[in-house]
Amino acid sequence: MSVELPVIDLIRFKTPPDACPYLPSEIASLEYRRLAGVTGRAYQELLRRGWRRFGHDFFRPACPQCRRCRSLRIDVGEFNPSRSQRRTMRHNSQIRVVVQAPTVTGDHLRLYRAYHEDMHYRRAWPRQTTTEAGYRETFLAGDHGFAREFLYFDADRLVGVALADVVADALSSVYFFNDPRWRSSALGVFSVLQQLRFAREQGLRYQYLGYWIPECQSMSYKSRYHPHEILQRYPADDEEPTWTRPELLPGPLGNAAIAILHTIV
Repeated sequence: MSVELPVIDLIRFKTPPDACPYLPSEIASLEYRRLAGVTGRAYQELLRRGWRRFGHDFFRPACPQCRRCRSLRIDVGEFNPSRSQRRTMRHNSQIRVVVQAPTVTGDHLRLYRAYHEDMHYRRAWPRQTTTEAGYRETFLAGDHGFAREFLYFDADRLVGVALADVVADALSSVYFFNDPRWRSSALGVFSVLQQLRFAREQGLRYQYLGYWIPECQSMSYKSRYHPHEILQRYPADDEEPTWTRPELLPGPLGNAAIAILHTIV
């Protein structure tokens, strides 16, 4: 089926193949595009085709051989939290949530640096820090009216930040970081659930969680939110995307998704 995607490319390119940061045995490449005047409607169609956004840039996998990065979205209306997810909500019931246009403060930068330093030691993420200018370029650039941030406060102390995009039928979870001292409170889970609550209140149909990789600890958690759908392949702009629930997928991919779901408490 041919469809019209109302976007104009200013720049479009693929990165040179390099070692994958998620699956070290694989070679990765990303396709990037910078677009002129992206509307919420256009971005909605990009999300359906597996594109994500950081600042000005839209991107999706374009790896030469591996196809294990799969876009995953939650069916908001049918979502039913597990017992452990309900416990996380109760455990964090004192957290105050603020949803607004994205900002950057000293507290944002403090949390970002602390979170990445913790992930460097715990999961061997590359060490990184950021300045206010770097944070703005990565997360706030582009002046997109659909961008939002979810701020999580314990009393008056900022303990977590989630970046998201909100279009007519969907919320796209962009990035999350939190105070490492709150790791045992599962603020990441709490954040996804808060965004689901927001999406339901706004009458949205889907929440996009980005790319799911069953074999990667940092990415496998996404299949714990169900029911969800997986994009079968990354289509061209003029092709209609196909999303399928994992229990309907053939072969190892469907089996992997089902196996993960069966381990949920």
